[in-house]
Amino acid sequence: MTEPRRSAGPHDRKHKRPVPGTPCWVSLMVHGMATTQDFYGSLFGWEFRPGPQQLGPYVRALLDGHEVAGIGQLPPDRHLPLAWTPYLASDDVDLTAETVRLCGGTVGVGPLDADDAGRLVIGSDPSGAVFGVWQAAGHLGTSLDGAPGAPAWHELLTFETASVAKFYETVFGYEEEPAGAADTDHVTLRLGDRPVAGLHGVGQAQLRDLGPHWMTYFEVLDTDEAAARLVALGGRLLKPPHDTPHGRAATVADPEGARFSLIRSAR
Repeated sequence: MTEPRRSAGPHDRKHKRPVPGTPCWVSLMVHGMATTQDFYGSLFGWEFRPGPQQLGPYVRALLDGHEVAGIGQLPPDRHLPLAWTPYLASDDVDLTAETVRLCGGTVGVGPLDADDAGRLVIGSDPSGAVFGVWQAAGHLGTSLDGAPGAPAWHELLTFETASVAKFYETVFGYEEEPAGAADTDHVTLRLGDRPVAGLHGVGQAQLRDLGPHWMTYFEVLDTDEAAARLVALGGRLLKPPHDTPHGRAATVADPEGARFSLIRSAR
């Protein structure tokens, strides 16, 4: 895990339009909407309300009234790897989509309007990792930062960072900063002086099953307790709780197999 953004504590940013390139939303497409809502509601204390239905049934997850994530229904005939997908902010999603194509990425969905909430694209980088792009209108994205149950960090697990870093830098205007020891392949992507996402090159072996993919870290009060609760709810523990320079983390999967991480961030 590369360096996550730091927060002095939970704060509401719902009235601020996201800076282009900033991870501003995270969404999961699943087969069982009801059981998935039960799982995450019990794990993180989320409540749910309906969202835009352009891609099928969709709900937004809320913490104390603040929107933090989305969950959508996959068509019954779609058997895709399930994964949390980060959305990166854009002021012109159509232009961003064209830049993605020109830089060797793929646009799989959109650009399309999501009611009056905004405009979106779902694409993949040259290594195949899927991400979204969001142009905010009525919905500005995640409105709570630094609170347990909210996204804390996003990291791309990929074969090697050199080529894919250039893609994200060109499309979203990031600056690249090597992170970690000299013998590890970690990169932090920054907007100005703010770290916004990480890239981690792990080689071919570790990505044999899923391929390159984005990993979302969700903040928790106690990583060990949250991991135990996740297992009791039917989830799987993939990497037990362990200490990192950025906090105590665990890699887990929900009952349908979507992978994510839990972290109690170091403050």
